[in-house]
Amino acid sequence: MLWETISVVRDLPRLHEIATIMIRYGWGDMVRVLGIGTVLERAGRILHWQTTSEIDQLDPAVRIRRAMEELGPTFVKLGQLFATRVDMFPPAWIAEFEKLQSHVPPVDFVTLEPYLHAALGMPVNEAFTDFDPVPFAAASVAQVHRARLPDGTPVILKVRRPDIEKKIEADLRIMQHIARLAEHEIPDVHRYQPIMMLAQFRRSLRRELDLLMEAHNIDRFRTNFLGDASVHIPRVYWEHTSEILNVQEELRGIPGTHLNDALAAGLDLQVLAARGADAVLKMILVHGYFHADPHPGNVIYLPGNTVGIIDFGMVGRLTAYRRNQIVDLLDALARKDEEGMLAVLLDWTGDGEVDEARLGYDVSELVFSYDNLQLKDVKLGTLLTDITAIIRDNALVLPADLALLFKALITLEGLGQQLDPTFHMVDHLTPFVRDVIAQRYQPAALIKRGRKSLKEALEVVTGLPRDLARLMREARRGRLRIDLDLKRLDQFGQQLDRASSRITMGILTASLVIGSSIVMTVEGWRFLGILGFLLAFLNSLWVIFSIWRAGKP
Repeated sequence: MLWETISVVRDLPRLHEIATIMIRYGWGDMVRVLGIGTVLERAGRILHWQTTSEIDQLDPAVRIRRAMEELGPTFVKLGQLFATRVDMFPPAWIAEFEKLQSHVPPVDFVTLEPYLHAALGMPVNEAFTDFDPVPFAAASVAQVHRARLPDGTPVILKVRRPDIEKKIEADLRIMQHIARLAEHEIPDVHRYQPIMMLAQFRRSLRRELDLLMEAHNIDRFRTNFLGDASVHIPRVYWEHTSEILNVQEELRGIPGTHLNDALAAGLDLQVLAARGADAVLKMILVHGYFHADPHPGNVIYLPGNTVGIIDFGMVGRLTAYRRNQIVDLLDALARKDEEGMLAVLLDWTGDGEVDEARLGYDVSELVFSYDNLQLKDVKLGTLLTDITAIIRDNALVLPADLALLFKALITLEGLGQQLDPTFHMVDHLTPFVRDVIAQRYQPAALIKRGRKSLKEALEVVTGLPRDLARLMREARRGRLRIDLDLKRLDQFGQQLDRASSRITMGILTASLVIGSSIVMTVEGWRFLGILGFLLAFLNSLWVIFSIWRAGKP
């Protein structure tokens, strides 16, 4: 508790900046609910609770997007994560989150050069020739420079911004406090488990900061597509790659956003759309490891209608079990099997409370709306949007890996339709689905599943006497325990825990005051007494604020 108190005090300037921006964009009510404004005002940092008339007229989704852009890289990345949560936000909000980009000026080369020297272990001009000190791309986490290896090979250097970790860690600490407050103070937010979501976001952001991990992602995808001439994954030059520097082959072709240039170069856009879709579907349903952001900016069109894929900072992973669930869902939809679709959706929702009657009705309505369509006529993006609407309307939470997958598939279908207006994602998905279903019933697969089921059944039967003996032994010793999940008792336990924490801090504060008073009488050690009084003062603030918050209705 003491460390958390000191942490909040340390981050007060940034907390004040966040609250000010949120209020300016019309989110003052949220600042009040979370108690951030009160903390700052008690700390002497007075907030101005006004918004401009121009901002008041904006849609709420636009206001939150603009606030996140102004708040900086950590919040921009959080918004980009929200763009994948189609189960949590309606389409209008998703569209705004998708606009979030990190518009930041690049780090000048004078500042960057010693940083690069340390990463390479040598001067930049010794490791590379024709190094361009002016970056051709700059984002919040890293910036990208062009260069050549001594043998003339064109490469790009993705360099992490100096000291970016300190700024992000400060924001993550504040987000941790906000997530805890939101989970306890806003009932509608609790079901989304913001603390757990923030933990996932922290892991994802730290992986993105580690450019060595991105290099391993590239290498894995390159291995998966060896021998496939239709897809090109850049090569990593490991001798120069580290946690803060990623050196990889430069793909020289036509950016995915320049369709007219691709046509002028004689490339076949229909072939490019088909190959791009097949590549990502192969990642998802065969490899179980996929590029999670296949938008046009991450695609390069190369000679011979080859699709080059770049930027592997955001990737998703699917287990074989999860891939089978996706296939089951599509197969159930094709067969108009409502029970099959409902079973998959219930599996996805986990242990959350579900109104199965309502969910079943919504699934029935979905199947009815697709009743007259053949699978080949279904737009996958529309279907996934309809499914996520059902999940959202039933207050369910989609697993994080599926949220990322749904977003990737919707983005991929949009890319394919930009290249080819007649593009239908399901045309490319259907063969993969059929192959997966066919492989389930191959003799080898049936034997493997049969052995696994038999093994599990035998383990249950052979372990039954042991489990019964253990149960009887615990009962005789009076140690038989039954766990009941009672929400009100949990809440009482949390209140009791907070009360005991306040008592402990109060005792610690009194001890510090008494001990510091004694130390102040000892010549030469008075600085320790002053430090003790300072800590006691901070503890007192925390106790007073905690008691006040507990008594607030």
